[in-house]
Amino acid sequence: MASNEEILAGLAEIVNEETGLETSDVQLEKSFTEDLDIDSISMMTIVVNAEDKFGVKIPDEEVKNLKTVGDAVDFISKAQDA
Repeated sequence: MASNEEILAGLAEIVNEETGLETSDVQLEKSFTEDLDIDSISMMTIVVNAEDKFGVKIPDEEVKNLKTVGDAVDFISKAQDA
């Protein structure tokens, strides 16, 4: 099970690979759409890659609730505990 810091670092790598954003720009309080300018297609790719990386399932209906990087870290953390 990954720590929140490890999840954040992993998500930052995934976002970097998908969008070219610097990993240092991917911070807990950042909004995927407003701050990081990630569109829905890129978000789905990020979700699929995060599922593979962390061994969790993120249902499509949950993706819309993942507004910030912190939301995604919390969801993945809880999904790993389940």
